[in-house]
Amino acid sequence: MLDTIDIETAPQPRASIVILHGLGADGNDFVPVAQELDLRAVGPVRFVFPHAPEMPVTINGGYRMRAWYDILGADLRQRQDEKGLRASLALVEEVIAREKERGIAANRIVLAGFSQGCAMVLLTGLRHKERLAGIIGMSGYLPLAETTEKERSDANRLTPVFLAHGTMDPVVPVAAAHASRDALRAMGYDVEWHEYPMPHSVCMEEIQAMNAWLLKVLG
Repeated sequence: MLDTIDIETAPQPRASIVILHGLGADGNDFVPVAQELDLRAVGPVRFVFPHAPEMPVTINGGYRMRAWYDILGADLRQRQDEKGLRASLALVEEVIAREKERGIAANRIVLAGFSQGCAMVLLTGLRHKERLAGIIGMSGYLPLAETTEKERSDANRLTPVFLAHGTMDPVVPVAAAHASRDALRAMGYDVEWHEYPMPHSVCMEEIQAMNAWLLKVLG
């Protein structure tokens, strides 16, 4: 089981939002973003911030850091670390299972992630066997896109997806995000798309749009 930071807005949460960080960060990275959200209309919410495992990352000269999977080259959609992706998928599934054991139904769980974390929540959420409340992807892309159609879960075919990206992103080019968005829409997913004039980061307008979307899917 991954180590996590858990923050509850009040006792007896009625929903859980699991937020996965990006390469080289840890669960603390998105605590300030969550603190900007106003979800009082939903009721008590538990935020769960897992820490990714540490592993050598090829593109960074084999330096060990927190990562959900290895990055083998600059083109993130070529030469993907399928073994690492699927290993982390199993870890994220364990986090979801723990939330269900703690009394949160699958349809009250939102998966959110930034960059590598975005890739992981799309990979996991579309394949999860029970209906989730929603999936949020920030500054990322759809990994193993060629297997998504075959492996996706019928239970999550109608799960809403929120995607946001920076038009000046030098890490995950916005074109890769456009391709991911279009692939998901072609498969019938309800994708709410936002883009902002920013680099590989998160902006306040994005947080506000995410807040409104969360109120809809958890309301």
